[in-house]
Amino acid sequence: MRWLAVLVALALGVGCSTRLGRDGRSETTVDVKYLAKTEVDRMADATRTEVIGGLLGIADKLYRRNPKEWKKSGLASREAAVDRLRQRHLRKWPELGGLRERQAAALAFTEAYAGDRVAALVFGLLTMVDAAYEHKEDFYILDSLDEVKLYNSARNMDVAVWKLGHDRNAAGELFLLANELDPNNRNLSFEREFGRVMGLLDFMAKIVADRNGRTLSRFGQSVATAIFLPVGL
Repeated sequence: MRWLAVLVALALGVGCSTRLGRDGRSETTVDVKYLAKTEVDRMADATRTEVIGGLLGIADKLYRRNPKEWKKSGLASREAAVDRLRQRHLRKWPELGGLRERQAAALAFTEAYAGDRVAALVFGLLTMVDAAYEHKEDFYILDSLDEVKLYNSARNMDVAVWKLGHDRNAAGELFLLANELDPNNRNLSFEREFGRVMGLLDFMAKIVADRNGRTLSRFGQSVATAIFLPVGL
């Protein structure tokens, strides 16, 4: 039974917080929810938060470079457009015709699409991540993730970077302005942030594969001819 006592002590340590009371004595409280979380669950919580935050940051950057896009939605500001993406589960998206994930993201690079291209791309990427994390924000012992969904989400970030830098309309213009490639004012912040998001998803895919006792099959894909991979739908 000694190992059980050690396990309980470690679990209590994870969910404990200590503060100084009004009488000068230290008070320790335990957040019960942490007793039902494993190390992997806590990593899932953290990586999901970072990935979602990274994509919302990318949306803000894209709106700064493409202000005409958020104006297409009739919103009051760039901030309102980003907040709409943050609250994607609570808002309606009639311009996307019910499309989500890779189909919504692909609209951003479709000639005929007249809506907010930043919203289409980032909404598509966000809903891919939502699906990869099984539409949950908190993870507990009995929750499970699929490493293939996480891996495909990471590859889709790579596809998005390529499309932002290469996909053009009939007039030869990029559908969305992202990285500044002027030799005198080089800025690759989009590529770096996408790379960070991709790294987090790859890391989580490896952790989940290890926990599931499976080998993560990595396959080569030419980004230049790639399409967004399926995740949830």
